[in-house]
Amino acid sequence: MAGMATFRLSPPVTKPTGLVIVETDGCFVDGIEVSTGASIGHRTLRVVDMGKIAATFVDVQTGKALRLTPRPGIRTLAFKYAAQTEERYLAQLHGYQLMPDNELLEQREIHLQPSLKELLSTPDARVTCDRCGEEIINQRELAHEGKVLCITCAGAGYYVAGEALPAKSFEAAKETEAPPRREQ
Repeated sequence: MAGMATFRLSPPVTKPTGLVIVETDGCFVDGIEVSTGASIGHRTLRVVDMGKIAATFVDVQTGKALRLTPRPGIRTLAFKYAAQTEERYLAQLHGYQLMPDNELLEQREIHLQPSLKELLSTPDARVTCDRCGEEIINQRELAHEGKVLCITCAGAGYYVAGEALPAKSFEAAKETEAPPRREQ
């Protein structure tokens, strides 16, 4: 909510107003989704997994971006706000709720890289990878030596492609699947 307030955004975040970029996956992202209304499906939430509890709020109208992170030592400080609570998790939860935003969060104006225009891209833009033949959407292709490549074929993907399985392999797999369970 602190990031939204800085840019005077109200939930839900929409494509014409804002973009939220989170730097981890898991329950932290669920909280961001619920509090901002941003979603991956609406292209208003991006997950760039850096393994950090951080969220960047972008005002799409101005291009300004603000990155928020918990302040160092915040878990210990939370106990001062919830001294009556003995269980560690609950003390932190209550402490974070009572703590002023400026004590809880570090805010830093940042410059996006790639640019906001590149991040937003053009929805429904489509090209075909010259190497693997798969469709690439939203301007995520890369140019390399005069060829259009997907990120994976350009060497920056999260997997290395193996040999394509013949279509009959999928049919054979279906035939060997366990039958559906019947309730007794």
